Amino acid sequence: MHKKNPSFHNELKVSKKGLDLIRDPMLNKGSAFSEKEREDFNLYGLVPPHVSTLKQQIQRVTENYRRKDTDIGKYIFLEALHDRNETLYYAMLLNNLEDMTPIIYTPTVGLACQQYGHIFRRTRGMYISARGKGEIKKRINNWPVDEVDVIVVTDGSRILGLGDLGASGMGIPVGKLSLYVACAGIHPSKTLPIVIDVGTENEDLLDNPLYLGENHRRLKGEDFYEILDEFIIAAHERWPRALIQFEDFTNDHAFPLLKKYREKLLCFNDDIQGTGSVALAGLLAAMRITKEKLGDQRIVFFGAGSAAVGIADMIVAGMVEEGLSKEKARKNFWFLDSKGLVTTTRGDELAEHKIPYARSGKFQKKLLDVVKTVKPTVLVGVSKQPCAFNEQVVREMKKHVEIPVIFALSNPTSKSECSPEQAYKWTDGKVVFASGSPFKPIEFKGKTYYTGQGNNMYIFPGVGLGAISCKATKIPDSMFYIAAKTLAELVSEKDLKKGRVYPDLNDIREISAQIAVAVCEIAYQKGIAWEKRPDDLLTFVKSKMFQPVYSSYKVI
Repeated sequence: MHKKNPSFHNELKVSKKGLDLIRDPMLNKGSAFSEKEREDFNLYGLVPPHVSTLKQQIQRVTENYRRKDTDIGKYIFLEALHDRNETLYYAMLLNNLEDMTPIIYTPTVGLACQQYGHIFRRTRGMYISARGKGEIKKRINNWPVDEVDVIVVTDGSRILGLGDLGASGMGIPVGKLSLYVACAGIHPSKTLPIVIDVGTENEDLLDNPLYLGENHRRLKGEDFYEILDEFIIAAHERWPRALIQFEDFTNDHAFPLLKKYREKLLCFNDDIQGTGSVALAGLLAAMRITKEKLGDQRIVFFGAGSAAVGIADMIVAGMVEEGLSKEKARKNFWFLDSKGLVTTTRGDELAEHKIPYARSGKFQKKLLDVVKTVKPTVLVGVSKQPCAFNEQVVREMKKHVEIPVIFALSNPTSKSECSPEQAYKWTDGKVVFASGSPFKPIEFKGKTYYTGQGNNMYIFPGVGLGAISCKATKIPDSMFYIAAKTLAELVSEKDLKKGRVYPDLNDIREISAQIAVAVCEIAYQKGIAWEKRPDDLLTFVKSKMFQPVYSSYKVI
């Protein structure tokens, strides 16, 4: 019999006592157990005598966090806290969101994944390996919680801009789910990070005795899909209402998996749909600065993978909303991949996802040549090629556009196509800039600019919260479009004047709640929600959000 999750009520009935209670991260309060709880649960002598408040605990762990002088040291500290006291971890995170999200997610999580076998301390989530073929259902049933709302799953094949990290990619689902909890209040006990370990092509990992994954080459073709299909069937059978988020799969698997399952169960791919949604939101806000229409933009993409096409598809939806046909909207895009401009005439076989955006004109290999020809108003980087937007490219763009829009969206920071300092310098301060990873505010000619971070955390937590709150059966693209539109509307004039095309991250819980309401509206309009429609959607959604505060415990 599997245990049920702790309820959301202020008083919890608890069966564990003594060290068993202290060692349960969902129930542990550390020094904050009350005198009565210490008596009732045999805790006297096992914790320090002073009864701390949550506020005092936050102060203590924050002081210790700030003593760490490296980002990876801070990551290890936070994950250790995560492993021993989840309430304190999330309370601290919400108190320091802007400072700590770059540690628990991009860019530091990339470094943590690279060092995963060396910094591993305690297992979190599930590892479904190729050796388990035929027994995946049995292994899924080993998870001790009956109620799971959100699963984030990766095969570790394309971790951020770092490539194939195999089972070491577990840091990504763990980090994403921390953001689901912090940003949207998904209950932490109802989240499940999973790695599908089908091997790795990373020679360094295969040669590393501390690598924790399967030590063989990746399964390919039908062998790969048989494992994935067996997992999805087993997970959906165990948790039929759970949202499954596909994360960091290579393009050749990301699109087919989404296409196969999006109509069958509640799932989405954040690299395709989430990235597209957050980029569209930033672009809609940017149009308020440039005073132009979305449909009038000439958009050049440097990079033509899943993120690029996901962004383009979402922008096309925005242009269609303005009155353009889909065919006409697609003519506003130019894509460059590793070979150059994506055209129908360059002589190679194009991947399926690139075909709708292939140009019929002259092939050009270099980004600078394309910029000279197209004279783009918007330049989007999803190439993971640092310094791709060099001075020549940016100055050439500025020659033809009064206020260029430059989105350097590659993660982590080391892979960004250019920095905000460079963009402002090369355009004499006349630019709308956003990045995928965080950059500190910059000073240019006596003015401080807070450049926007096009982070998917603005989108996916709210979409997930909305979908599970109304018990949606699937997630159509219209949910991501309305999420983008909602996010853009939350950008204030004050934000725009500071150079931001995204709202203040410290308001993320309210942002996620507003997006969740918009997502619920779509689900009810389309008849794909199982939950009865409440009178007040916002109150309903907020009632579902986990708050990191201690409950009182009562002995069962």
